[in-house]
Amino acid sequence: MDLPEEILAHIFSFLSLKDKCNAFLVCKTWSNSLTCSSAWTHAEIMCDSRDCVPQRFSDRLPCIRHLKLIVSVDEPAHRQTGLWVLQQVLARGHGRLRRLCVSCLGNPPLFYSGQDLLHGLVDVLNSGSSLMALDLRGVPFTLNDSCIKCIAALCPALQSLFINNSSLVCGVVSETIRYVLKSCPSLNTIGLFQASVSHDVLRDLLEPQRTKLMLLELRCERSLKYVTPLSDQIWADVKRRHPGLRVDLELDHTLPELQVPSVLQPSIPVRQLRLHTWTCLLDELRLVAQSYAGTLEVLELQTTASPELNTVLVSIATQCTKLCEVHCYCVVSQNVIEAFCSLCPDLHRYTLKTRKELHPWTCTTLR
Repeated sequence: MDLPEEILAHIFSFLSLKDKCNAFLVCKTWSNSLTCSSAWTHAEIMCDSRDCVPQRFSDRLPCIRHLKLIVSVDEPAHRQTGLWVLQQVLARGHGRLRRLCVSCLGNPPLFYSGQDLLHGLVDVLNSGSSLMALDLRGVPFTLNDSCIKCIAALCPALQSLFINNSSLVCGVVSETIRYVLKSCPSLNTIGLFQASVSHDVLRDLLEPQRTKLMLLELRCERSLKYVTPLSDQIWADVKRRHPGLRVDLELDHTLPELQVPSVLQPSIPVRQLRLHTWTCLLDELRLVAQSYAGTLEVLELQTTASPELNTVLVSIATQCTKLCEVHCYCVVSQNVIEAFCSLCPDLHRYTLKTRKELHPWTCTTLR
C-alpha cells in the first residue's frame, strides 16, 4: 500500500541522518518525501567526518526543530563540522529549533576543555532565541559560569535545561543558577550538579510567580564536601510549593561516604535513585525504604553483596511498591528477586543476579 507523501515524511522525520540518507536511495517516492521540510522536524546528526552531511541535504538543516548533535572531539575538523551544523540549524533556521541535545564521542586531545564547542554554541545562539530545551549531559568537559549565563540570557524561553554532565568537577556556582532561574522563568525541568544548588537557589524556587517545577536531576560528586548541605526543611518547603516535583538523584563514586546521609534527606520526592558509590550502604538503603516509598520508581546501586543487603532489599521491595526498575550490580539471593517480582506490580526491568556474570550484566525485561 502506497502511503501519502506527508505520512512518509512524518515517519522519516524520526530517522537519524544516516538512515535518512539510506532511505533517500530506496526509490523516487521516498526521495521526494525526504525533500519535504516536515521530514526534517527531528534529526540525529553524527559529526565524525568532514562530509557527514551530504550536500543534497545541507539546505534541509534549517528545517530541524529537534536536533541531537553527536560530535567526535578527537579531530579539530570534526568539531568544526559540528559547529557548522549548529550554524545552519540555529543561525539559518530563523527560530525553528526548539530542542537541542549535544553529545561528544571519541578521545579528546590532552588538556582539551571543549571551549571551541561551547563558545561556538553561544556564538550561534540568537538573542531572544526560541530554544525551549537544551541538554548538555553528553559533553565530557567542565561547563563554566560564563557559558551558562550566556545561554540563559540568550534563551529566555527555556523550559528544560540539563547541565549535569560527566565532568569530574562542578564548574557552575549557585549564583549562576539563580541567574538562570531569573532569566528563564518558564524552566520546569532542570539537571544540575547538587554542588550548584544552595539554600538560596531552593528559596528562589519557592517564589509564588515561578512556573511549577516538574523534574529536578541532581548529580552528587566530590564537590559537595565544599558546600553547605541542604536541610530537610528546605526540601519539605520545595515539595509543598511544587507538589508535582520528582527528583532524580545520582550519587557518584567520588562522593565521600560521609556525605551520603546529608544528600538523602527524607523530604526529597525521589523518583530515581542511582547509588554508584561502591560503598556499604545498609543504613542509607533502610532510609530509602522508609522515606521514598511513595515516590521511588527506579533504584540502581553498586555495592557489596551480603546477607544484610539481601534483607534490606526485601524491605525495599515490600515498601517501595511503585518501583518500575531495579538494578543491583552485586550478587543477591533468590528471595530478593522473588520479592521484587511479586511485590512491585509495575516492575518491568531489573538487573538482579544470583551469580556473577561477565560485564556488562544483562537486564531482564518483564514486559
